Amino acid sequence: MATTNSLHHHHHSSPSYTHHRNNLHCQSHFGPTSLSLKQPTSAATFSLICSASSTSSSTTAVSAVSTTNASATTAETATIFDVLENHFVNQNFRQADEETRRLLIQISGEAAVKRGYVFFSEVKTISPEDLQAIDNLWIKHSDGRFGYSVQRKIWLKVKKDFTRFFVKVEWMKLLDTEVVQYNYRAFPDEFKWELNDETPLGHLPLTNALRGTQLLKCVLSHPAFATADDNSGETEDELNRGVAVAKEQAGVGADKRVFKTNYSF
Repeated sequence: MATTNSLHHHHHSSPSYTHHRNNLHCQSHFGPTSLSLKQPTSAATFSLICSASSTSSSTTAVSAVSTTNASATTAETATIFDVLENHFVNQNFRQADEETRRLLIQISGEAAVKRGYVFFSEVKTISPEDLQAIDNLWIKHSDGRFGYSVQRKIWLKVKKDFTRFFVKVEWMKLLDTEVVQYNYRAFPDEFKWELNDETPLGHLPLTNALRGTQLLKCVLSHPAFATADDNSGETEDELNRGVAVAKEQAGVGADKRVFKTNYSF
């Protein structure tokens, strides 16, 4: 019994026990913070911790650099013509035509962008590469039926006569009148936005001629589309299809066509 009391007394009154208990209480109260202040048990352990931390930081840095490089690569491969190509992939020629006009403004310079349209005098400042990029997409996705270079060949064949050019690419329509008469198609409903056997060669892209034909002339005359056979003209056997049919139907020998000068596209 005495032995038991002695042990009980020692258990409650020992200073070292009390100090140890208080120390445990403080550690449990502050939790992980007090533990983080403890030094590694050995130099080897501390070295491993530093090595792991350094490796993790290096991995993070490499990952960040890789992400940055990937973003830069993506930006480099993206071009201003991607939207246009997407419209072609979806066979949306109406949207492709609108995007082409927007691109023509963009590649003509800051002044054209602010103004919202292109002066014919600005066309000469457009790089051949940009115009060729647009033209190549039209040719590629229309089986060679659409594009500025296609329109240029037609324009040269009719000896740069825009009235005959408009008839040939069917930007004008034959009216049902006694006199052979043409009128300009109403934009956008009367133009042809689908590619098929009946779609006239060179029908797209459209070029706004509201302020005259100077803009279209400068585009078709741009060095980007210059070729060795630029001097070729239309022969008698290559008369405009619409004009020939109209004359035959009207039974007239002379050209009595009447054109309304209202450019609406």
